[in-house]
This record gives sequence, structure tokens and C-alpha cells, in this order.
Amino acid sequence: MAIYKVGVVGAGTMGAGIAQVISYNGTPVVLKEVNDEFLQRGMGTIRKVYEGRVAKKRMTPEEMEQKMKLVTPTTRYSDFKDVDLVIEAVPEILKIKLEIFKALDEACPASAILATNTSALSISGIASSTKRPEKVVGMHFFYPAHFMKLVEVIPGLVTSDETVEEVTSFAESLRKLPVKVKECPGFLVNRLLMPYLNEAVLALEEGAASIEQIDQAMKAQGWPMGPFTLIDALGLDICAEAGKVLWQGYGDRMKPAQLWERLLELKRFGRKSGKGFYDYTQGGPADPGKPDPAFEKEIEAVRAKAGIRKTEFSAERLMVLIINEAVLALQEGISSASEIEIGVMAGLGYPASKGGLLHAADALGIDTLVDSLDRHTQQLGFRFHPSHRLRTMRNAGFLGTKTKRGFFSY
Repeated sequence: MAIYKVGVVGAGTMGAGIAQVISYNGTPVVLKEVNDEFLQRGMGTIRKVYEGRVAKKRMTPEEMEQKMKLVTPTTRYSDFKDVDLVIEAVPEILKIKLEIFKALDEACPASAILATNTSALSISGIASSTKRPEKVVGMHFFYPAHFMKLVEVIPGLVTSDETVEEVTSFAESLRKLPVKVKECPGFLVNRLLMPYLNEAVLALEEGAASIEQIDQAMKAQGWPMGPFTLIDALGLDICAEAGKVLWQGYGDRMKPAQLWERLLELKRFGRKSGKGFYDYTQGGPADPGKPDPAFEKEIEAVRAKAGIRKTEFSAERLMVLIINEAVLALQEGISSASEIEIGVMAGLGYPASKGGLLHAADALGIDTLVDSLDRHTQQLGFRFHPSHRLRTMRNAGFLGTKTKRGFFSY
């Protein structure tokens, strides 16, 4: 089935961004919101992206207006009567999504695919509110949608292969990099990202290093920004909620650091609220953020109240944890090795020159990685326990680049 017209539910940052990407591709989009105020704000977001392209001379003002005409704002589900695909992009509240999908099921043609942009909620659960669960799929874009290339395609329990193939082809037509991901808490990218971010917060909470020291150490490993800068950019409230979903799904090996709750109490949501791990109130929109002495006292108070012991920090602590999680995802069949690497590079910004986390494991040496994980398990807890796949590879002599065979052949 060809996709000639698309609906998008939600004109917030993500919904508007997705609508812009689709219209840029030359495909008509119907953009729905609950009222005209939100709609106009969303249309303004789309126009701003296009104006940026005009300013950089990547399109003319006339071309911009032609693209804008492809987006039809509406507050009515009835305007989805002839769409081939709808992408829902509203806040991560299951009750709201279930209501939306029930309404879409009634308003859209029987042939239409219904996709959700959720980053963590169950695709199968959302599909249960419709009479077409075989046509419900996860289609998770990353922020900002007009810039980030990765799209996670997540089938539910009964999503048809045809549906997966159609949304994958459509994502490719948008010049995106789709990766198929088996349904699980956090899917692929957030499942890898959140333990990494949480470990950084735990290290800070335990007095192992300062915010700046941890950020600098991870940038030295090739990450485009440090974990605390990234949390502030994404929104601490969003990260904390994703962390809770993973904790519920995977148990105490993903138990959130106590500092998350204190930050939420203080309404330090990151760059969008002016303060997070850094203070952004002193400069303009491009302010990189500054250390906040007042927040240091809050951290000390959390440590004292909880009786948290001091630990040690190294970049290795965060790297081996996220690599092990990538191996666990591979072991569980969440994605293929190549798709995991694409997800890590296109979704997390891990440097392409390093090939991804599984390539990093091969370069480090599987035996060295297992030894490091065992050491960290003894020092910090069972969340570092090596995956069975790693122990099997070590025992079989699949040690990575030094034996010319590991997760990949060399």
C-alpha cells in the first residue's frame, strides 16, 4: 500500500517536527490538535524550521510556502477520513493515547496504519484499544525530528509484517534510518541510554566526581556531549519518567538514583526551566550552562540523608555498563547487531569512527570487558553483572579484534 497522505495527532514539538519532515518530503499532512491555539503554535514551529532553511539558502521563500500548504491544521478527527497513515505524538500518558487510538480507529479508513511515536509505552497495549491491532505499530522519531535520522519501528504482538514493511519504506522515503526493534521497555535507544544516564547520576550522588568532571570524561570518550548536558537538553522530567518505565520493566538493576526525585521536587527540569544539573539563567539560548553552587548543597543533603557511601568514578564505569546493555539487547533479539550499531550512532550520537558499542566491545576485548564488569559488580552492585552472551564468547575465544572474531568478523 502506498502512503499518499498522512495524519499527525499532536502539534507539540515532536508532532510539529514530524509533520514538517513529512511535508518536506512532498506528502500532504493533516495536523490535529485539541484547539486552535495549540494548532497555531504547531504551525509556527513548522514555519520556523522552514525559515531556517530559507535563511541558509537551502530553499526559496516560494518553496517554503508550497511546503507549508501541504500541512492542513484541524481539530477534528473526521479530517482523517482519507489518510493512509496516522502518527500519534502526544504526551506519554497511556490513558490519553488509548482514547486517541480508539477515536482514530473509528475515523480512519480500514486500510490506514495507526502508528505511535511513544518512546517507552507498550505498542501491544495501545493496539488493544483498536479493532485493527495488526495495523498498529510504533514509529519512534527522535528529537529534533527534522535533524535526527533514526526512526525505531516497533511491531506489537500481532502487528503484521506488511505493516512493518510499509512504515519502514515510508521512513526511508523521508530520508530516515529505520531500525526494527522488538517490543520491550524503552525499546532500543532509551533502553541503552537511561542506564548510562542513571549511572552518571549515581556517580554524582555518591560523590565519585563532579558534574563537570563526569561530563568532560565522557566527551573524551567521543560522546558529543556529557550525560548531564544531555539530560538538561532532553528534559529531566522526561528522562526521569523513562527511567521509571525501565525500572518497572527490568527491576532493581535499573533502579533510579535518589537524586532524580530531588531535582523534580526543585523543578529543575533542565534547559527548558532555566536550571537542571547546570544553571542556564545567566546567558541566552546558546548558553552552555554554568555550575550552580546552590545545587551542590542539595546533592550533599541527599547524600547525608540517605547515608550514601563514596565511590570511585572512571569513564570505564559508564562505558562498560552501556556496552553490556547493548549485548543484553542483542542476546534478547531486540535488534540485530548492525541495527544496534545504527541506533547507537544515529540515535545517541556515538561517533561513527568507533563503529558503535558492539564494535567498541570488540576493540576493548571481550575478556577485558568481562573482567571489568565483574570488578564493577563486586564494587558497585549486580547491575554490572555480565551478560551470558559475553561469557560464552570469552569461553569460545571470540575476543574481538585481537582474535579477528567477536560480534563482527575482522
